[in-house]
Amino acid sequence: MVSTVDERLIQQWAPEELWNLAGPLIPPPPRRRQGGGTPPIDARAVFAAIVYVLTTGCAWRHLPPGFGVSRATAHRRFQAWTAAGLWRRLHVAALDQLGARGLIDWSRATADAAYVRANRGAF
Repeated sequence: MVSTVDERLIQQWAPEELWNLAGPLIPPPPRRRQGGGTPPIDARAVFAAIVYVLTTGCAWRHLPPGFGVSRATAHRRFQAWTAAGLWRRLHVAALDQLGARGLIDWSRATADAAYVRANRGAF
């Protein structure tokens, strides 16, 4: 059972600046062909719950009830948003925003081109 939402908890894990960046990138929930059903859980609450789990390293089953999101919903949306490429697009958007502010020192950037599997005994 999902308890009441603690807005302070959501604000802590999805502050305005982060939510303004992530919110527009989140894909809308799929439409039900038959219509009706329960309305979808607030995307910001789900996003905050996911950020909490990813940041703290806690298990999904230990998600605090204050987010107002069940662990099943949080995990299901995490999987759907991952498949939709949300985290990659959020990363690019954050880099773009930081770059526009001049807050990235590209002189210290590195590129990793290890994309081919190494063969055993290749030396």
